[in-house]
Amino acid sequence: MFTGIIQGMGRVKGISRNTKDKSAFLLQVDLGAHARGLKSGQSVALNGVCLTAVRISKQTCTFEMIQETARLTSLGGLRTGQTVNIERSLKAGDRLEGHFVLGHVDGTATITKILKLPKEVRMWFRFPKKLEPYVVKKGSIALDGTSLTITAIKSNTASVSLIPHTLKNTNLCAKKTGDLLNIETDILGKYIQRNLPK
Repeated sequence: MFTGIIQGMGRVKGISRNTKDKSAFLLQVDLGAHARGLKSGQSVALNGVCLTAVRISKQTCTFEMIQETARLTSLGGLRTGQTVNIERSLKAGDRLEGHFVLGHVDGTATITKILKLPKEVRMWFRFPKKLEPYVVKKGSIALDGTSLTITAIKSNTASVSLIPHTLKNTNLCAKKTGDLLNIETDILGKYIQRNLPK
């Protein structure tokens, strides 16, 4: 489990096919200081996608990514040298300062507009129509693993406000119109929607 509070950014060092399983990919990421204490088999969220560390060499960690993950998330379009948001899994007793994030993304959203304001950046994005019941004004959403609050909604387009701290500490500062974002809606909303009377 994660919180959507990004701990830092890593750099993609390589992407290759798994020689043992041609349907899977191996993603190598320099985690920097965030590799400290990480063990094989533990989970790390990269751009909001929960992946398992399969090999660690100093600061570089190798993650195995199945074909479905590459197809359904923006990780399939990663290139060497790009940065990814990093969040290590939550420890018992840690503060929950964002919201409950599982790292099981619902799909991708497309950035439709970016407006730079004096004290924030307003970002609009178009999300899959099937997610409309789970996207609510003032509700929580994870975009590329970052816990954000929805500021406005119109049909299947919504906006979030990015404060300077978020822009400094996540890769959202480098996003542009047309880019894809991994989107995960609030798990609590999903459970509520699932159990509504029919």
